[in-house]
Amino acid sequence: MKRSKAGVYVMVLQGAVLLAGLFAAASTAPDEKAKSQQHDPVRLIQSLKGPDIYRAHCATCHGVEGKGDGPVASALTTKMPDLSTISQRSGGVFPTGRVRKIILGDETFAGHGSREMPVWGPIFHQIQKDRDYGEVRLQNITDYLKSIQK
Repeated sequence: MKRSKAGVYVMVLQGAVLLAGLFAAASTAPDEKAKSQQHDPVRLIQSLKGPDIYRAHCATCHGVEGKGDGPVASALTTKMPDLSTISQRSGGVFPTGRVRKIILGDETFAGHGSREMPVWGPIFHQIQKDRDYGEVRLQNITDYLKSIQK
């Protein structure tokens, strides 16, 4: 079967347009990825274990042992509380519900001015592999804080 010059020209033109589109998509892909990483809020760690979550998200302000002496604490205007004395300050009982509310951002301290602690609720509830592990993270970090009480 004999092809016309116009038919060959159209096929070459279609191939050129296809290649140009592929090159354009390939050249913009890294930029889009970089933009999404720049605007991505806090990245969660893979572990759901309380001690791991604490070290990754809390220890910079509250310190490795929860004493309020993390490396960032001195730069903040509000003194970091000693998290190992929560029960002591609450009459010997660990206030699980209140701790959960503070972590989630549902409870604020009017006397302390603006909230300096990040609100972890939305961050802990990021969807991963079609699952919301936010309640698991919240329970595990709360259990960990309860375990470090004096």
